[in-house]
Amino acid sequence: MLVNWVHWAQNFILGYFLTINTIYLIFTIISLREIYIYIRTLYAGQSAGFAFQPISILVPAHNEEKTISSSIRSLLNLKYPEYEVIVINDGSSDKTMENLTNSLELEKFDKVQKKIVETKPILGVYRSVTYPNLYVIDKEKGGKADALNAGINFSYYPLFCSVDADSILEEDALARASRAFSEDKTLIALGGIVRVLNGSKVEEGRIKKLLLPTGLIEKFQVIEYIRGFLTGRTAWNVFGSLLITSGAFSLFRKEAVAKIKGFRTNSVTEDMDLIVRLHRYFLEKKEPYRIMFIPDPICWTQVPSNWRSLLRQRNRWQRGLSESLWQNRRMFFNPKYSWVGMFGFPYFVFFEAIGPIVEMIGYLSVIVFYFIGELNPTYAILFFLVALMYGALLSVGAVLLENFLFHRYTRTRDFFTLALFALVEYFGYREVIAVERSVAMASIDGREWGRQKRKTI
Repeated sequence: MLVNWVHWAQNFILGYFLTINTIYLIFTIISLREIYIYIRTLYAGQSAGFAFQPISILVPAHNEEKTISSSIRSLLNLKYPEYEVIVINDGSSDKTMENLTNSLELEKFDKVQKKIVETKPILGVYRSVTYPNLYVIDKEKGGKADALNAGINFSYYPLFCSVDADSILEEDALARASRAFSEDKTLIALGGIVRVLNGSKVEEGRIKKLLLPTGLIEKFQVIEYIRGFLTGRTAWNVFGSLLITSGAFSLFRKEAVAKIKGFRTNSVTEDMDLIVRLHRYFLEKKEPYRIMFIPDPICWTQVPSNWRSLLRQRNRWQRGLSESLWQNRRMFFNPKYSWVGMFGFPYFVFFEAIGPIVEMIGYLSVIVFYFIGELNPTYAILFFLVALMYGALLSVGAVLLENFLFHRYTRTRDFFTLALFALVEYFGYREVIAVERSVAMASIDGREWGRQKRKTI
């Protein structure tokens, strides 16, 4: 009986890892083609011009005194004809509001608010004397989603962009993103690539020199961001099943978000929750819509630089993923929701939600089977090749893809460092993350701001 169970478990684990890594391989191939087409189209249309749409940039901030000034300066230097920046101070207990007031010369302002969604009370609205397109909303603490909702209420333009307070946009980020909205009237949400800012030289809100971070944890995250955005979300465009756009940088058609009453304030991760709800609403109403991803590095953000902040972040992400899937479980394998219900949703359930648990079982199985004397040498070799080396080589492939298409890190040693970390990621770092994500599955609560240790930029 035990032998039969062990045999079945070994086949299941090998099959699971083979399936998920093969899907990653297919996604990488699809992404290579899609990114190549995107780049050719982008360069071909650079001189043609397009009808831009004005944008409201929403910057929710809670205890961001170290980064807020630099981030806002970068937003004020964007190359875009017409936009407003709305900073929402969500009950900060540090000097965030003080820094904003001193550096931006704020004065009281009576800005008309359209009550699209309910929010925590607003304490005051301010406008910069120096920058007339910059507004600051001071409000009681309600969480990131509530802060974004307050920004939506005060925003004037038909498109809004959510940007994290510790992020820096490239100068032409809005121009690249808004082009898609001008070309496709059914587009309701768009996400761009987010990359790691740690280690780079930043002056006056601008990246003067892009460098790899020095910390080991940060380097591993560079690999994760390249793989997740470049080869993951790009492929989901093809299937029309993109279930998440990063909260660090996303654009939305305000009218569409208003239909679902804005961001849900009791969600753990407001970004995925909003996208899944948008899919669900428009598919149920049978209204034409599109949610897409742009495969171009346009947003740079600080990532956790220590284990405590990193694990806390990944725990929150996993809880948010699980919660979003559970809240919208009726979409699971439901043909009513087209490709999203039949392919995207099941993928996130089987490979993103319960994936870390299966991954941990796989690692532990090798140890357990060895001690009970049932470890098949063939299984051990295949597990090493399928679960570890296959995945590691796919990560190296993502690094090669990024270097070939964008060549962001110009130093040769940076490229080889990334390739090396892509190989060794599966020998310790990934297992620690898998453990934390598995632990997170036991809890789906907590709506506080995700905090991490900031560095002044």
